[in-house]
Amino acid sequence: MEEHKNENPLKVNRRHFFSQLSVGIGSLALGSLLIPDLFKNGSKELAQQPLGIPHFAPKAKRVIYLFQAGAPSQLETFDYKPMLRKRMGEDLPESIRNGQRLTGMTANQEKFPLMPPAVNFKQHGQSGTWISDFFPYTAKIADEITVIRSMHTEAINHDPAITFFQTGSQISGRPSMGSWMSYGLGSENKNLPSFVVLTSRGDGNSQGLYSKLWSSGFLDSKHQGVLLRSGKDPVLYLNDPEGISRSEKRDLLNEVSALNKLHHVETGDDEIESRIAQYEMAYRMQMSVPDVMDISKEPKSIIDLYGEDCQVPGTYAANALQARRLAENGVRFIQLYHQGWDQHGNLPNEMAGQAKDVDQASAALVLDLKQRGMLEDTLVIWGGEFGRGNYCQGKFDPANYGRDHHPRAFSIWMAGGGIKQGLNYGQTDEFGYNVIENPVHINDFHATLMYALGLDHEQLTYKYQGRRFRLTDVAGNVIKDLIA
Repeated sequence: MEEHKNENPLKVNRRHFFSQLSVGIGSLALGSLLIPDLFKNGSKELAQQPLGIPHFAPKAKRVIYLFQAGAPSQLETFDYKPMLRKRMGEDLPESIRNGQRLTGMTANQEKFPLMPPAVNFKQHGQSGTWISDFFPYTAKIADEITVIRSMHTEAINHDPAITFFQTGSQISGRPSMGSWMSYGLGSENKNLPSFVVLTSRGDGNSQGLYSKLWSSGFLDSKHQGVLLRSGKDPVLYLNDPEGISRSEKRDLLNEVSALNKLHHVETGDDEIESRIAQYEMAYRMQMSVPDVMDISKEPKSIIDLYGEDCQVPGTYAANALQARRLAENGVRFIQLYHQGWDQHGNLPNEMAGQAKDVDQASAALVLDLKQRGMLEDTLVIWGGEFGRGNYCQGKFDPANYGRDHHPRAFSIWMAGGGIKQGLNYGQTDEFGYNVIENPVHINDFHATLMYALGLDHEQLTYKYQGRRFRLTDVAGNVIKDLIA
């Protein structure tokens, strides 16, 4: 039997080869800008990757995920529990806790005194959705959103919890949600990435964010998220050095692509084709990114809608406005992260500040999409990685308390993209501790999101190391009750 040959005939390390070719053309910023295109100026044509084909008719074309990193408390947002006020200071009954694992921050507490929220709740809209006074703008869109109060997860610490939410696994290395959507559906705009990430930070206690959260994992690197930064250079090293003209850059890219294609013929490494596409995408983004990031032509009515902070680069409000502009320009998956929701202490003050950061702009995004006729095919999601406990962490002080991590029950909201309006889905017990009706696991959430986009979560797979992987792994059910 003839031995299968899989060696590099040039005996050249691929990373070294590309590092030498990429000098002067901004390779440091381009590792995730990978969509094939037609080469110009006489270079050989490379067929553009076709758009993905959904498994069935989609409700949504794109996703804007407003991720609140650090885990906002459901008890101060959307899960109103008057029983906590009636029994304030009483110890959490063991029959309710039922031996749940706790973090090291509260596991050694002698008591777990019940703590009601230091903020009032009211019902809003025809739906009668309970929303805390921390979120007056969200309250105005109560009939546009669906609140899920029965989310649950296994992860109890931030890193595995946020990794689980973003990749479907608590262990690093899997493709992110946005990467799966790019893989399954392709891009709507050849001049912009299909998956874009924007980050912001509030004044509250923050946890770290890592690029693994928007990594393509074992998928082709063209599906990786592209981080757009605030400031004059949204993508680092994208701009040409002074003295390099557009035509000179074009000539350089043509020569580099010719060398790359020779190497691809000799090695058969498909990643080289992605690298060729990376340079082409970066070349086009030199023109497209500055245009889409420029909000100077937005009317005063839009600035007023999102709030003055939307004119300050790097704020959550600015990113929310940018998310709408990216959606308008065909970006498939737009991921926002706002840090600062880890309130182990000083929750009343910190959470009030965090809510002020995001409330107006989140509601504005929904209203802005609606007035442009885009909400019906844009799925907007708001929420964190887990919930918060119903007992006080540390010293019992109703004016200055904290809450520890709680994976058993938490709340998120969704709007648009074929999701029902004004729905309150799921229920927790009177202590706000356990889900008692319509539980929604993260795998179910992922399956439902994919269904809204026309994707069957069991069919969208990728074979790697002998196994077919998917975002929902070996679990997940579509929650049809959420779909309009």
